[in-house]
Amino acid sequence: MTVLPDDLPLAADFPEATRDQWHHLVEGVLRKSGTVDAVGAEAAAALATALEDGISVHPLYTAEDAPPDAGYPGFAPFVRGGRAQGSTVSGWDVRQRHAHSDPGHTNRAVLADLENGAGSLWLAVGAAGLPVEGLPEALKGVYLDLAPVVLDAGADFEPAARALLRLFADRQVPPSAALGNLGADPLGLAARTGDHTDLAGHLSAATELAAVCDRDHPGVRAFTVDALPYHEAGGSAAQELGCSLAAGVEYLRALTDAGPLSAEAACAQLEFRYAATADQFLTIAKLRAARRLWARVAQVCGAPSEAAAQRQHAVTSSVMMTRRDPWVNMLRTTVAALAAGVGGADAVTVLPFDSAIGLPDDFARRIARNTSTILLEESHLARVIDPAGGSWYVESLTDDVASAAWAFFQEIERAGGLARALASGLVERSLAATWERRTEDLARRKEPITGVSEFPNLAEQPVEREPAPVPPGGGLPRVRRDEAYEALRARSDAHLAAEGTRPRVFLAALGPAAAHTARAAFAANLFQAGGIEAVHEPATVDAESVAEAFAASGARVACLCSSDKVYEQEAVAVAERLKAAGALRVHLAGRPGERRQELELAGVDAFVFAGCDAVGVLASTLETLGVA
Repeated sequence: MTVLPDDLPLAADFPEATRDQWHHLVEGVLRKSGTVDAVGAEAAAALATALEDGISVHPLYTAEDAPPDAGYPGFAPFVRGGRAQGSTVSGWDVRQRHAHSDPGHTNRAVLADLENGAGSLWLAVGAAGLPVEGLPEALKGVYLDLAPVVLDAGADFEPAARALLRLFADRQVPPSAALGNLGADPLGLAARTGDHTDLAGHLSAATELAAVCDRDHPGVRAFTVDALPYHEAGGSAAQELGCSLAAGVEYLRALTDAGPLSAEAACAQLEFRYAATADQFLTIAKLRAARRLWARVAQVCGAPSEAAAQRQHAVTSSVMMTRRDPWVNMLRTTVAALAAGVGGADAVTVLPFDSAIGLPDDFARRIARNTSTILLEESHLARVIDPAGGSWYVESLTDDVASAAWAFFQEIERAGGLARALASGLVERSLAATWERRTEDLARRKEPITGVSEFPNLAEQPVEREPAPVPPGGGLPRVRRDEAYEALRARSDAHLAAEGTRPRVFLAALGPAAAHTARAAFAANLFQAGGIEAVHEPATVDAESVAEAFAASGARVACLCSSDKVYEQEAVAVAERLKAAGALRVHLAGRPGERRQELELAGVDAFVFAGCDAVGVLASTLETLGVA
């Protein structure tokens, strides 16, 4: 037994630190760094990070920032989870997605998933996946009273749903034991396709299916409120939540006004599907905010508090998945799955790392399901109820996301509801404005994409996969973070196929290695993001040797790389020699500063630096080289 000395000071013996003291320390650091000259709260504000939806993340959170009481897990407003025990009993439901059109192939993949950790199945049925008539073969050997089946059938949701209900009867599954979701989402379908002509008919059919489920199959839900179309169109977290709330409200109205269901029974027919991204704290806050907001909607609609817990299915974001260097997707989906679990999702789907390329292979499917298994069984992530609870940062971020989402939901409701907001273009314009702002950050690499805009590998062999069925389109667009860089890389690939070499840039490194290494590495990284091979040979050049080195490189554009001090002495002469040697375009790695005009007169065409428009620089360079 360790005995503490009597004079050992305890925490209570120290004077309490104040926010003002912290502000004073921040002021000193900022002044020394030359970043900003600010005092008090202004100094802390200088360290804040701006997110979408007008939300800012502050550098310090204390008990003073704590929002109103979030309640207890399993009780309204369900911020801390829809169940009192959280996921501690059996973890979250590991739900694997299947979109192969061949029933036999799907059946083999389904059985492999269920035998190796998956708890439920998510089947793409109809035009974008498995034929409706192939359901019995695809689900051969599946215990339908143990493994829930969730359908995603788009316009074919009614025949697919009735085929699954028939399959329950044919397999002699007791009605009370059947599990799953029929996947009716007429508003999501309208958002995907832009076709509103039969929205009323689809809502009527979905309402009838909900009545059947409520009467005969208590373990089967009829509706999926899918927020993925809004996320995949470039929407923010708040916009995703706002659209999902608006869709849920319209479904509640359809089920209670024109249907036979009470508000409580109607809530039981809905499952919400959200995207989980590699921004772990925002994902955690989004899922917590979604439960809080839906609890409020259910309360206003007259549902008892115990029926207001939102059932959540989280899916790792397809927007963040890359086609180049797809192995990095494993890291992205791991962080996203962790965030979904910590955020309290009831079911989690980890998209395979190659899903952006085509239909995943067996290895990719194994990695996807094992991601959840490791988080649950080795990291013990589900053994704590609401792991994020009590974090002043997470609680405050949850409150901010909820407020922004509620504001967007009210905007949609003022427009007449989600159906009218979609038809009028309100939703599409709002999402497009958000994506436009984010696209600029991606182009300037303020939001880096590892393996694509940062640290690309031009020598990596492409991953080949069988093409996936084409999903429905015509409505909201589907965007990806890598799309601008992917277009540039595709131009480089075409040039490689036609000419046998990639477009090149010569790195004219000036002075000793200590002077040029950092900027040479920066420039090589930047140009390779556009598929332009960087040639750095010899390691150092000067005005006398640069012309010969440039000619030997086989490049037709160049980039000067060195320190500002060396530039003062050599940049003008080297730029002139490069132009005289036939360089079509000369870049300089670094900000132009006061000597911009002098450098431009010497032949420097563009400056590349952290925060510059990388996509614009790369596109113009490829155009200069004649790479279509």
